[in-house]
Amino acid sequence: MKARILAVGQKMPTWVQTGFDDYFKRIQPMLSTEIVEIPACKRSKNPSVAELEKYATTEGGLILQAHANAKRERLICLDVRGKNLSTEDLAEKISDAMQMGEDMGFVIGGADGLSKAVLAQADFKWSLSSLTLPHPLVRVILMEQLYRAMTIINHHPYHRGDYF
Repeated sequence: MKARILAVGQKMPTWVQTGFDDYFKRIQPMLSTEIVEIPACKRSKNPSVAELEKYATTEGGLILQAHANAKRERLICLDVRGKNLSTEDLAEKISDAMQMGEDMGFVIGGADGLSKAVLAQADFKWSLSSLTLPHPLVRVILMEQLYRAMTIINHHPYHRGDYF
């Protein structure tokens, strides 16, 4: 199994890249992971609602194009309106995909969220929180949670769960 992160945006702040890289290195022995950075659209200073939808649609097309190149990849969209999962639930979803021989593609939208077309293609919509989170921060949180889920699957002591 392989996990791909399809994320809108490039050239992340140093603190984001440092946090992401730390968990990215840790997870590699357990789960082959890669990031595919989707270029964000250039935005006007005060975009209209129609322009915001156009940005999301354009970025969504690039996301779907990147996903189309992957065979047997479950598309998991990170969306505030998605379903909340515990870390244990995430570990179970990953374990199920591993047993089915499926890859997983985790989608992080840009500043304007995900297009309707991307959300319609999703096999699952996952909400990290009911809070609106900045998309660069989501990269770090997602990598940490993937790492934590893999430590549960591999019986590593990183996740302490219900021990206390």
